[in-house]
Amino acid sequence: MSRISPFLWFDDQAEEAANLYVSLFPNSKITNLSRYGEAGPGKSGSVMTVSFELDGLAVTALNGGPVFKLSEAFSMSVDCADQAEVDRYWDALIDSGGQPSQCGWLKDRFGLSWQIVPRALPRLLGDPDRAKAQRVMAAMLKMRKLDVAALEAAAEG
Repeated sequence: MSRISPFLWFDDQAEEAANLYVSLFPNSKITNLSRYGEAGPGKSGSVMTVSFELDGLAVTALNGGPVFKLSEAFSMSVDCADQAEVDRYWDALIDSGGQPSQCGWLKDRFGLSWQIVPRALPRLLGDPDRAKAQRVMAAMLKMRKLDVAALEAAAEG
């Protein structure tokens, strides 16, 4: 296991977010939950941190209060085998108040940014035929959720 892992700051939704994330990704689970004590700074007995694994990636979420907010400067990138996976993750993460962005990016209802990327995208963008790759880039820049068929059609011209 890596010694480096994401540590996410939430206002007071760390446990709810972790439960959603582990429900979506295979090989995921909550590994530890700690609570604030009398010394605070959170309310005694409330969740302080939730440690969890997302498909083997160790992540910790903190209920740190409203001092800091998540931003698009940090995102979780999901490698999707096909359009069905793109659709499944996109729809689940955007549900109940998430916001689509562009180029396969979205923000979930907790404010965490995600990149939902079909495996075809890096292959198409890396095509040695630069004209194909540029058509794919132009198509991608117009999309919110990435559409594999449309990206492949753009590559073919």
